[in-house]
Amino acid sequence: MATESPGRDETWYGTDEAGSQIRGAAFKWTCLGATLFGISMVFVLLLYVAVDAIRPFSAEPGWYLTISLAVIAPTGALLAYFGRRNSGAGWVGSTAMALPAFCLLVASGVAILLIEVFQPHEWFAAAVILLAVAGAVFGYRRVRSPTAQVAGEGTVVAVVALWVGFVGVPGVVPSLAAVVEAGTHWLNWPTMMVYSFGGPLALLTGIVVARGRESRRDGLIAGGLTFAAGVLAVFAAPTVGIDDYLLVVLATSVLAPTGLYVERVVRKGENVAGLALPVAFYGGAVVAAVVVEAFGFAGPAAWLDWQFLTDPHSRFPQRAGIYPALVGSIMMMLVIVVSAFPVGVGAAVYLEEYAPDGGLLGRIVSFIEVNIGNLAGVPSVVYGLLGLALFIRYASMNTGSVVVGGLTVGLLILPIVIISAQEAIRAVPDSMRQASYGMGATKWQTVRNVVLPEAFPGILTGTILAFGRAIGETAPLLMIGAAAVVFNPPSAFGEKFSAMPRQIFAWSSEPAAEFRHGVLAAGVVTLLVVLLSMNAAAILIRNRYQRRS
Repeated sequence: MATESPGRDETWYGTDEAGSQIRGAAFKWTCLGATLFGISMVFVLLLYVAVDAIRPFSAEPGWYLTISLAVIAPTGALLAYFGRRNSGAGWVGSTAMALPAFCLLVASGVAILLIEVFQPHEWFAAAVILLAVAGAVFGYRRVRSPTAQVAGEGTVVAVVALWVGFVGVPGVVPSLAAVVEAGTHWLNWPTMMVYSFGGPLALLTGIVVARGRESRRDGLIAGGLTFAAGVLAVFAAPTVGIDDYLLVVLATSVLAPTGLYVERVVRKGENVAGLALPVAFYGGAVVAAVVVEAFGFAGPAAWLDWQFLTDPHSRFPQRAGIYPALVGSIMMMLVIVVSAFPVGVGAAVYLEEYAPDGGLLGRIVSFIEVNIGNLAGVPSVVYGLLGLALFIRYASMNTGSVVVGGLTVGLLILPIVIISAQEAIRAVPDSMRQASYGMGATKWQTVRNVVLPEAFPGILTGTILAFGRAIGETAPLLMIGAAAVVFNPPSAFGEKFSAMPRQIFAWSSEPAAEFRHGVLAAGVVTLLVVLLSMNAAAILIRNRYQRRS
């Protein structure tokens, strides 16, 4: 039986209740104050940069009055009403209001790739090949019974189909992609995009609606409307002033997700009143644009405008743009996603699920894990030197090319991806693995069907943070020879490029004050918008998997 020691000080476990409550309250309010102070300082900094980029005080009073009466007043009134009476409707309305703008940003990134990297006939050929590969895998599963399949046999079929589709047999059999490209040159670009981009999106929309409403008829109607939107975009392109094949991408990418969200809200019949919020906002914006154009009110003389987003750098601040660096950053992020994410997740799966715990190999694995943790804290300039030696000197890749920049920054974030994926996999309860084994599943089936789906939201959380760091890195790009300024965006991954942080750093050393304040601020806002859009897309995917699990 335990006895208490005589003379022991007992105040440490709560006899002095008043003093403990005061210390606890002081600690709570100190933490809250520190949090609010940090958030407010970041907000003030971003507001300062945004004011420099947009220059809101340069607009005429009539412009402010029009925007206030047509957009701000009705939108603010609805937000205040929903905030007090129906917060659920306010959330629905805010989502429906932000979704078209977010989809437009994502579609703009796809359109940039279509302009600079993938021509429409290449996109069309890739879509046909992927459809053929999916058909081959589906046919294989229908013909070959699951009991007769060998582990990994389906993966081999998919890899072989992809190889035949995109590579073929060099010197013997041309790839299916080359055959499709050669045989479809008679098709014009908008027709290719309607079928290869609008078609799959319409099919996906129809499937989602059919499952949600449990009606094939409704699914066919939804898919047909989405496809019709792509066709109408071709005819509306001359009026809008955008290339027809690009307008197909923009229109279908915005209308399909927005329509699906609105359809789900109406189908459930909950918080439908919130849909008045996007109507008030976008309707007011159209009215304001008409009034401003009719009366000739001058808006803000912003540095961040359409010309800034679509023009290259210039020695004149008023003509300077960020378009080549924007394209370079998007292409670099594609290389990072393709290289760092699968390698990092694969390494984490091996270390957590397959690596031995004991013996010589177990000690080697422990040594590797310790060094992965250390590599996460290595300065970024060291990774730049590693990329310079590994990819440029020994692999003889082009100095300052997109692929070298992407692989170098991918090495930088690889330890972060591995560690975050390990933590997510480690958090999966072991009882789920044992239940899978009890049902007769193999190790790989358990990892693929149980562990990875359960850990995927956590994996994406760490990956979001890693990609957010990657897009803002400058030191590795300096070391591998990324250009400070390029006047033409890269058209291939092996060409020289500049990224947005590299371009912003170059503007900071320009002698003209307009570069250091106005143009630089516009570049920072553009970088933040791209970063937040990328993170928002990853967060939406993560939340989707969280709801499923």
